Amino acid sequence: MSNELAQKSIGELAPLIQSKQVSPVELTEQVLANVDLYDGEINAYITVQKEQALEAAAQAEQEIQSGNYRGALHGIPMALKDILYFKDEKATMGSSIHSEFVADFDATVVSKLKMSGVTFTGKLNMHEYAWGATTTNPHFGPCKNPWDLTKIPGGSSGGSGAAVASHMSIASLGTDTGGSIRIPASSCGIIGLKPTHGRISKYGCFPLAWSLDHIGPMTKTVYDAALLLELLSGYDPKDPTSIDRPAKNFSGLLESDAKDLVIGIEEEYFFKNVDSRVDEQVRHVLKQLEDEGAVIKPVSIPSLKQAEFAELVTITTEASAVHHANLLKSPEKFGEDVRFLLEVGELMSGVDYVQSQQIRRKLDLEFAAAFESVDVLISPTLPFLSPPIGSQTVDVNGQELSFLDEVIRFTGPGNLTGLPALSIPVGVKDGLPVGLQIMGPAFEEEKVLRAAALIERMELMKGHAPTLGK
Repeated sequence: MSNELAQKSIGELAPLIQSKQVSPVELTEQVLANVDLYDGEINAYITVQKEQALEAAAQAEQEIQSGNYRGALHGIPMALKDILYFKDEKATMGSSIHSEFVADFDATVVSKLKMSGVTFTGKLNMHEYAWGATTTNPHFGPCKNPWDLTKIPGGSSGGSGAAVASHMSIASLGTDTGGSIRIPASSCGIIGLKPTHGRISKYGCFPLAWSLDHIGPMTKTVYDAALLLELLSGYDPKDPTSIDRPAKNFSGLLESDAKDLVIGIEEEYFFKNVDSRVDEQVRHVLKQLEDEGAVIKPVSIPSLKQAEFAELVTITTEASAVHHANLLKSPEKFGEDVRFLLEVGELMSGVDYVQSQQIRRKLDLEFAAAFESVDVLISPTLPFLSPPIGSQTVDVNGQELSFLDEVIRFTGPGNLTGLPALSIPVGVKDGLPVGLQIMGPAFEEEKVLRAAALIERMELMKGHAPTLGK
């Protein structure tokens, strides 16, 4: 069976489905065929819902044939990270403790996707409780990078990144507390968007750290990310962190000219200790944008030097508050790495936590000041290329550095401030994708998406495809 349809984006498929040139059943069959073909090796899925998906696809086809087309997501096959609740279905959170947990309601994002006519193909692998960035899961097995099966796909939304990259899901949703959408997006060569904190409801998503958690789209194209952001945005009284800001027509706001773009570069923090292959690729893009008329402007955000401390204290403390009772009762049921991080969180003091929140406040003010003179900030998403599965270190220009210390260095500030941030693939080095990060002002995701659309038009991924999923 050809998998030509499964390789397409939502933006390409929607008009074909609407005009009845493509059947949602045929499309879903192709996506499921890819799951059969590749997932034995990649392990992106925790649960495949084959029969359920084919029934839903048949229903979507019937509705569309009857003239009841619901919009761009109608009949689109998607699998989601197994941390989002579906009524009367298991949500494992990639854990042993919750392996039999059944939700009694739909997450807000799930109910919005259901109403849009999405066909769900299953639940995706993730780092246990989203508390880590490798997706080397001790309970469901490691998820592997489709570009190189010996490498990690990033995490914690590694299953989402791997499934979209290998066409086992047309798009997906991930969660991001320190970089868990952008890290796997960068590692797997796809788009990953963390929206502004409060833009998308987190009701029905198991928490990692309440003040840092976000849900966002992981897609093949910038347009698809804009489309999903548009659909999922909106105030939700059931989520205490939800902010009442109207959704925008993001997918209609992507057209722009590089001449209208002012790009901020924070050299001291975001370009320090970066693998030369990553640095070269990101600077190549900046040079190309400048040649097209964009203005590159240096900015200074002094409190970034305290960002790693603030992220570490906030995420470990808040995560340990969530898991405190289970850590006391059943510590052996956690994976070793997650148990270690939860124990670290128990050691943090109230003073550490308060100081971290003060640093966050400073960062908010300094980023806001920077965005008065620039539209977006650009940096690498990760300072390294994907390391081997099981490695505790990363090689950065011949230096062996701690993976844990390095992995959220560039993504963490977006969580501390809640500012929108997107990772976009900008080329391949030694067989692995390189991601570039774009950050923007609060609730101005369109600026981030426009800059991403300009970069996407450079076609830097042309001729590159993962080893599995071609």
